[in-house]
This record gives sequence, structure tokens and C-alpha cells, in this order.
Amino acid sequence: MRTQLIVPAVAALAAVVTLTACGSEQGRGQGAGDGAGGSVRPEAPVTGVHWTVREVTVDGKRTAAPAGAHVEFTAGEAGEAGEAGAKGRAEGNYGCNRFGADVTIKGDTITVGPGEMTEMGCPQGVADFEEALRAAFSGELKAEVSEKNLTLVAAGGDSIALTAQPAAPLAGTEWTVTALLQGEAAASLPPGTEGRAHFVIGEDGSLSGNLGCNDFRAEVETAAAMLTVGRLSSTRKMCTGTAGMLEKAVADALTGQVSYELGHRSLTLTSAGSGKGLVAVAG
Repeated sequence: MRTQLIVPAVAALAAVVTLTACGSEQGRGQGAGDGAGGSVRPEAPVTGVHWTVREVTVDGKRTAAPAGAHVEFTAGEAGEAGEAGAKGRAEGNYGCNRFGADVTIKGDTITVGPGEMTEMGCPQGVADFEEALRAAFSGELKAEVSEKNLTLVAAGGDSIALTAQPAAPLAGTEWTVTALLQGEAAASLPPGTEGRAHFVIGEDGSLSGNLGCNDFRAEVETAAAMLTVGRLSSTRKMCTGTAGMLEKAVADALTGQVSYELGHRSLTLTSAGSGKGLVAVAG
């Protein structure tokens, strides 16, 4: 089950908060292409960007991020910037659980304060990654920006590698199921089924993908935060154990009138009839 994450509303600055790199000016004879791959670019935008986590390095151990791990920085109210830096929020997903924390941005330094997170049970591998990301994403972090990449480095050498990602449209995106819903409660996928269930809502009014075991297809109509899903047709593999459990849960969520909530790169679906739903992320 999940615990509701409650964070205070934060108004956005009219101008995007940027990282002002210290000592990043080009030296004499240094071309625009020199120093790529780790150099800090002056006035690099930080807020208003969806940063997908690629990997985390803690105590010298590098771990690739699961699908859905991300962070977004939101600026504070105008007038909060000053000698202490611009205050705001960091909100995102560790890979399974959502989190939020107060942050201060000054120069090329982001200081992450104590945060809060949901308490959903997660697969062991994902849970281990979450612990690594929580450990790295705290305290004073130096930010290094190159092209669309952001690296946050702690004083001890732990680091987080992130990449800016555009918003994913509802149609035409391959959505991978990452969690199941029953009313307000969320649960992780049955063990061993991670990454199996996925689907695409086509521009032609089709819905197709895999339920976790069998491939499926249906017709779908989209209107005002609501999907109307026709009868599912699927292949006929015998699905038992955890694969069968996932298949039934996903099929129940894709039945009849289905409300949807589209995030930057996430999609939440809930069947009006069964109350069952799912959370998916863009592949």
C-alpha cells in the first residue's frame, strides 16, 4: 500500500532558475566544443525540466536506474532568491516511491534538505536502487551540465547522472506498467513480472500490447480524460503464477470506461467499473 505524499504548493518564478557555473568561462584558445562531457555550462536551466535518472554511483558502485526514476526542480516564489540562493522544491520518483524535498540553488550548488516519500513495497532490486538514490540525493551537491545531461556530485564523490526528457504524448508512446492500483492503494507488480506488461494507444484508435503474458488488441476511443476500451482479444498462452496474476490485473484495469491522468512521462489508468488501475511510464 502507499502513503499519500503531501507537499506544500510552490509557485513558479516567472524566470527559470539557472545554475551559474563557477570558473566555467572558456580559457584563451578554448573552442566552443572543448571541454565537453563534464564541463559546466553557465546559465544552464534547472527548473522546468524533467530529469530522468540514468544511474547512481554510491561508494564507487554504479547502479542503472529503473524506468520511471526522475526528479523535477520547482522554483520558489519571487523574492526568495538572495544571498542564501533560490529556494524551491525537488519532487520525483526514486524508481518505485515518490518523494519531495526542499532545495536551495546557488551558483552551481544544489542543497537538498530533508524530504518525505511514499511507502510502497518495491521489488528488491528496485528497493536497493532507491536506497542508493536517497543516499546520493541529499545535502550539498555540485551540478555539472553538458548538453541535455545533468550530473550531481556530493563532496564524498557519490553522483547522480540525469538526462532531460521531453513530455510523452498519450498516443503513440509505449507505456510500461510499473504498479497496480486498487482505489487509493498502490502495489508493486508481482515478483518477476517487472517490464512485461506494456501497451500503445494508437492514433488509429487501437490499443495493443502485452498484458504480462499474452499479447492483446482492442479498439479505444479517447475523450476528455476518459478512454472507452472495447473488448480485448488476445493470444491464448496458458498464464499461471505471477504472470497470470499480472495479466488479470492489467486486463481489469483496461476494461470499459477508463479514466486517465497523463503526467510528464507517466500515465495512470483507473477502470470506472472495477476501480482497478495501473501506473505506467514512457519507455
